[in-house]
This record gives sequence, C-alpha cells and structure tokens, in this order.
Amino acid sequence: MAVDKTKNAQILVTFPNELVEEIEKFWHDKKLKNRNEAIRELVQLGLKKEQSE
Repeated sequence: MAVDKTKNAQILVTFPNELVEEIEKFWHDKKLKNRNEAIRELVQLGLKKEQSE
C-alpha cells in the first residue's frame, strides 16, 4: 500500500532493543494492527500528556 505523501510523512527512527520490546508488548496488549499503529498511538498519548501538564 502506497503512502499518500500529501497527508503523511515517512520517517526512519532507530530505537534501542529494550524499547522495541516495550512497544511490541503495548502493540499486542492493545491488539493493534501493527507496530506502526502502536508507535503512532504512543506518540499521541505522550503529546496529550505533555499538553495537559
């Protein structure tokens, strides 16, 4: 599936293995479609928390 570059940006991010394990646990615990969806949700949660502080 092609990415609509007018609505989305692709970025390459490197994570330590321990963080990847935590992301994958979140992914499976929340029963999300894929790791990318888990990362997007975690970023959104972090941004909302930051705004509320």
